[in-house]
Amino acid sequence: MNKTKKFKELLREPGTFILPGAYDALSARLIEGIGFKAIYATGAGISNAQLGWADVGLTTLKEVVEIVTRMADVTTVPIVVDIDTGFGNAINVIRTVREFERAGAAAIQMEDQVSPKKCGHFTGKQVISKEEMVNKIRAIVDTRQDENLSIIARTDALAVNGIDDALERAHAYSEAGADIIFVEAPTTIEQLKQITSSLKGIPQVINLVEGGKTPLISLNEAEEIGFKIMLCANTVLRSAIKGINESLKILHKEGSHKNVLELICTWEERQSLFQLNQINEWENKYLRELP
Repeated sequence: MNKTKKFKELLREPGTFILPGAYDALSARLIEGIGFKAIYATGAGISNAQLGWADVGLTTLKEVVEIVTRMADVTTVPIVVDIDTGFGNAINVIRTVREFERAGAAAIQMEDQVSPKKCGHFTGKQVISKEEMVNKIRAIVDTRQDENLSIIARTDALAVNGIDDALERAHAYSEAGADIIFVEAPTTIEQLKQITSSLKGIPQVINLVEGGKTPLISLNEAEEIGFKIMLCANTVLRSAIKGINESLKILHKEGSHKNVLELICTWEERQSLFQLNQINEWENKYLRELP
């Protein structure tokens, strides 16, 4: 079964699932290795890790495609790709879909912000018209070569125009062909319940950002409220930042690895993660000395 079909099957399975964010091939390998059933290629994480800048729409189509291609090359589970605003208008979206299908995406998530966008939990966001976003979704539907490529439509209108407009947009995006709806940055449990009750029967995403606008609820709570996907887009990145900082502080202060060793993986764990044994097998098979 290919990855687009795997993701469709995951949506049909009972219960809510956690979707952790990856920002490079290393983090994608780790997510699959732990046992998660899908990976989220996080736009914010890619901007942070690859560019060293905040999530304000600075990444280019080709930069994200390159990272996603690397992720897909070293993993077997579906990858959901954050394509921000589609990197332009509906015409740009046509090229964007083609690029990410070739890269190996199982699903793509597009939002209705004005480009350049901002992180969904930042202030000062702006949104395009509902009609423009509907046409961008239609462009995806008409362009995709694999009918199983899932479309996640995100609306950032709640913070801009209020929840009524956000829900109206959500229904319109679903009718236009989106498979999954993502109302970004609700601020209360009551809003979460209002979203799921208004969109019954449509798979929905809750985005849990540590320190962000949405209450941090558990997987069980997300399922009880009615969400299908519990997105944890940058938990991996932020844990990596803290771990790297802790190790560097000790190394800088003490000038020794003695107290760093307990904070880092072993040599064997590292080489296992990066498939050194597989490379050795290839060397023995293809690079051995000919008779």
